[in-house]
Amino acid sequence: MAAAEVSELPPLEELTNPDGIVALPPAQNSMLPLGNNVLTATLTVGLLVPFILSLVMSKAKRKPKVRAVECDVGGEPGLAKRNQRFLRLVETPWEGADTLAALFEQCCHRYADKKFLGTRQLIKKEFESSGDGRSFEKLTLGKYVWITYSQALTRVENFASGLVALGHKKGERVAMFAETRAEWLLGAEACFRQNFQVVTVYASLGLDALAHCLNETEAVTVICDDKQLKKLISMSDQFETVKRVVYMDAIGDDSPPSLSDVSNWTVESFSSVEKKGQESKIPADMPKPKDVAVIMYTSGSTGMPKGVMMSHGNLVATVAGVSTVIPALSSNDCYLAYLPLAHVLELAAELTMIGTGASIGYGSPHTLIDTSNKIKKGTKGDAPELGPTLMTAVPAILDKVRDGVLKKVDGAGGAVKTLFDIAYKRRVMAIEGNWFGAWGAEKVLWDTLVFKKIRALFGGSVRGMLSGGAPLSPDTQRFINVCFGAPIGQGYGLTETCAGATFSEWDDTSVGRVGPPVPHCYVKLVNWEEGNYKTTDDPPRGEIVIGGPSVTLGYFKNQEKTDQDFKVDERDTRWFYTGDIGQFHEDGCVEIIDRKKDIVKLQAGEYVSLGKVESVLSGSQYVDNVMIHADPFHSNCVALVVANQAALEAWAKKASVDHSDFGNLCSKPEACKEVLSSLNQVAKNGKLERFEIPTKIKLLSEPWTPESGLVTAAMKLKREAVRKAFADDLKALYS
Repeated sequence: MAAAEVSELPPLEELTNPDGIVALPPAQNSMLPLGNNVLTATLTVGLLVPFILSLVMSKAKRKPKVRAVECDVGGEPGLAKRNQRFLRLVETPWEGADTLAALFEQCCHRYADKKFLGTRQLIKKEFESSGDGRSFEKLTLGKYVWITYSQALTRVENFASGLVALGHKKGERVAMFAETRAEWLLGAEACFRQNFQVVTVYASLGLDALAHCLNETEAVTVICDDKQLKKLISMSDQFETVKRVVYMDAIGDDSPPSLSDVSNWTVESFSSVEKKGQESKIPADMPKPKDVAVIMYTSGSTGMPKGVMMSHGNLVATVAGVSTVIPALSSNDCYLAYLPLAHVLELAAELTMIGTGASIGYGSPHTLIDTSNKIKKGTKGDAPELGPTLMTAVPAILDKVRDGVLKKVDGAGGAVKTLFDIAYKRRVMAIEGNWFGAWGAEKVLWDTLVFKKIRALFGGSVRGMLSGGAPLSPDTQRFINVCFGAPIGQGYGLTETCAGATFSEWDDTSVGRVGPPVPHCYVKLVNWEEGNYKTTDDPPRGEIVIGGPSVTLGYFKNQEKTDQDFKVDERDTRWFYTGDIGQFHEDGCVEIIDRKKDIVKLQAGEYVSLGKVESVLSGSQYVDNVMIHADPFHSNCVALVVANQAALEAWAKKASVDHSDFGNLCSKPEACKEVLSSLNQVAKNGKLERFEIPTKIKLLSEPWTPESGLVTAAMKLKREAVRKAFADDLKALYS
């Protein structure tokens, strides 16, 4: 294929979720165009030479590395394991760092002159019109502007003093209601310094849920960004205890909204509160490890969100444990922060970065890469500009990356597609076969010729990634691992356990598992008789119960639910019953295989795990989201499928099916037949049972978003909400 042919490939606008999270770099940054002679030479070097070398290398299967070992613990009988590298659970990263406030202050002194928090300059904001009359905000962004650890400590001291000067008293709670940015973290650290409890609220949370969170916690002060300030003003009469609001200064020249309707509030900008504190210094009121640091509201997959009470000791234990499992984690690392800080995954990640003096550069899902939906053409995305070494991601983003790369490759065709397919297959064979080609000359060859440009998507320097928040499909995990040339492991944890309970180790090349226990907690399997999961099975199976210093204090103002899910054993170890079903592998790693709440018994007596089936079916190129529905009065499953517009329209074009209107395309029988065929294939590859595979589907053209109330802010399915919204469609599928 000639270079001109590659440059004429269409851009990948389709590589976006409903908010336009990710897309490939422009076509000129695609894989190297290759002529036939070059391709022939490449294949000779890339295949024959490594193949001959691989024959010489020993292929003796090595004994699996032991990653977790059985241990003696208290509480309900079961099979418990701990990380094999530590004889006892870790609780603090070092002596004296036993609260978030102490950890932060000590790190700010230790890494005083090291750059800490980075925010991009906003050069210009404008709106562009599309062909259908809609307008889209586009941003021209500049370089990252940094503050050091020492400067951050000064700002935190000033803001903490400023809150006291405003009248916020000990025992009153502060709510954080903002998108992820540097001031979110600075504001939270200021609260920790004065032992103020922080209530975290998702910026995308519905208004009813927002009022519930603020009223239930009796929040007195709210720290928000300028966008959320407008929401607060619009419903100010619904908040029972709010007295003051501090809004983060707008990035750019935006002015705050009118405050005339909230005369009963004290409203101040973030910078003005810092100034008040600078003029009136207040001594720190440092917390104790058992004091509540955060009341984090879960995103509420069922009903109203629940507030989880996290102590300083809980969160510090997570920092201590996670710090030990990221190889060579140091102040030389740079972390890209763009996920919601109101989610425990992002909060734990940023706190861990602080503990090692790493730099944190802030971004947004809408400006993540060069072709994100809010990036002005010609402007670098956050990741290419920052060049992070570490990232976290959720499966929804990684699935989009995979789908976009594959679409780009398929669109290129010819030599580019042939080379990519060969390179990908060879890398998978090398990694899974654990032979010479995994790390030798062949890897360098494929990385240089094929994968280098793909890695530029996230800046080209990422050395490790963590996926969390939801199950990551094995196909996507392997794809990202190969194309980005860096370990991508799954972590498993919950808000109730301060995130990380297990964490895939970087030398573990398996997929579909979530790793061994992190050194700050135990993982125990207990029998679940109803589902016939027992620790005496081979391999051992059961409900996952997590114990240790990161297990939180329980649910805010919900003692009944706390008593149901949390237990304290005779050794004073606190345990959380997750409701997830797991199994231990021979090396001690955990695999999530089921969910108690997602089990449905069909008419013929078979049990269907809805979450497991959905995880497998999401591997279809046609699926953006899927919900399996199983009715106990029937012997089969059905499914609601949010269709991937790019993939379905591409099929329709090849099949000569009218695709001028996507909604109409989704209603066509031939489209449903094609998608159902794809689902059957991925189900077969995923080794699903016949009764687990949907026999009928409903294709949907509109995405499920947090704003629609059908998924949580963390993009988890709100099953009951979806069932209610599509009750008639589900009924029709069974008719």
